[in-house]
Amino acid sequence: MAAAPVAESLSFIELFLHADWVVKSVMIMLTVASLWSWAIIIQKAFQLSRLNKEATAFEQTLSSGRALDDIAVSLGDHPKEPFPKLLVAVTSAWRDHKGRAISPAQGDLLLGQIDREVNHVIASESDELEQGLSVLAVVATASPFLGLFGTVWGIMNAFSAIAAQGDTNLATVAPAISEALFATAIGLAAAIPAYAAYNIYNTQVGRFTSRMENFSDELLVSVTRRLADKISG
Repeated sequence: MAAAPVAESLSFIELFLHADWVVKSVMIMLTVASLWSWAIIIQKAFQLSRLNKEATAFEQTLSSGRALDDIAVSLGDHPKEPFPKLLVAVTSAWRDHKGRAISPAQGDLLLGQIDREVNHVIASESDELEQGLSVLAVVATASPFLGLFGTVWGIMNAFSAIAAQGDTNLATVAPAISEALFATAIGLAAAIPAYAAYNIYNTQVGRFTSRMENFSDELLVSVTRRLADKISG
């Protein structure tokens, strides 16, 4: 009795090449989405690491005992990093009133102005940090469903071929089903890293935003003390 023929195993490339054009389109879209999400993941990892290191180094500079005004002057008018931006925003507003008498009402207005400026800096820096996170969220949410669509479409074609040929041999339909399931595998491969990275980076962005808020609060306390000394004096 002759042995049953063994179906030839297909590589990932062969699975793609033999797939229906709809399934191919799904695979291509999922691959592009995965590469896009990985580019964002890598970029965010370097960006957040750099910002935290710069913030730590800047806080150490401030703790050296050097005057805040002198540090702000050395930074210039338009620093690029978030913490120097906050310091320059605070000291610039204070410098405009430094040599003049300030009434309590003017002091309140000055504090309000500084508060608005630092909030603007924090909001703009947070928005910049959040860029790309929405892409990760979309990839994480949509990729499994897009892969499932490719799988359903491929299996429908496989059963249509079975009906047309009248051959229900597993070796005959296995390649077509493998091609369909491959779309789901790509969808999960794109979604899982994007989902994990979105949650990790969303938390880290929130922590860095809180760190900027705490730093700005410390600067506002310093300005409040200076105002109190100036008004009482």
